[in-house]
Parts: sequence; structure tokens; C-alpha cells
Amino acid sequence: MSTTTHTAAQSPTQHTAAGRPSLRSLLLAGAAATAVASVATATVAAAGHAAGISLDVSGAPIPVPGFATLTAVFSLVGLVLAAVLRRFAARPRRVFVRTTVALTALSLVPDVIADAAPSTKALLMLTHLVAAAIVIPAIARRLSA
Repeated sequence: MSTTTHTAAQSPTQHTAAGRPSLRSLLLAGAAATAVASVATATVAAAGHAAGISLDVSGAPIPVPGFATLTAVFSLVGLVLAAVLRRFAARPRRVFVRTTVALTALSLVPDVIADAAPSTKALLMLTHLVAAAIVIPAIARRLSA
């Protein structure tokens, strides 16, 4: 049986002595994913608005930069959750993915019941799913299975 040793140059993530990906790797990947997701959700909202979809909820418009801001805030909350799970959970990746998928599903509920046009509700839900599709895998890859 042969044993292969991976160096930092060979591995996409740096690992601690305990074999877990480093906290630094987690934080950098999470910050990058947060930035990408923030731009993506603002882009989706702007494209929807340009296509004629209203961004009004309860008669008040949601500004396009607001999509980026809220994406960043909640993505950073997810990153904090990942850091805590990395430290305390026996299987942090599994717990993180299950928790964040459930939270993403719950985040769609206010969109469904919002006082908004059906197309607006669909656009809001799409932005949640876009953010989750970017952030969850990027952070989960940096957690131990």
C-alpha cells in the first residue's frame, strides 16, 4: 500500500495539522464567494428590472444595490456559522450544507407571501437561489466531511 503526501501546492486548500482545512482558507473562500454572490444577485435583480419586472414590495422599490448588501450580510452570517461548525461539529460540512439548504428554503417563504407581483416574487426567490448556489458550495468545500 503506498501513501501519497500532498503539499500545499498540490492541494486546493491548506490543511492544519489535524487534517482540517485551515480557518484562513475557509475565510478567504467565504469572502470571495460573498463578493461573487453579491455581484451576481445585484446583476440578476438589475437584469430582471431591465426586462420589466418590478422591484416593488408593498409599494416600495427595492434598490438594486440592496440585493448586493443583503447578500453580503447573510453570506457573512453563513461564513460565521461555518467557522463555528468547523470548530465544534464532528462533521462540519454535512451540518453546514444541511443547515444552509434548510435556511435557503426558509428564506423563500417571505418572498412567497410578499405583497408583490408574481414576477417580482419569482425574481426575489431567484436571487436567493443564485446566492446559495454560489456561497454554499464554496464554503462547504473548505469544511471537513
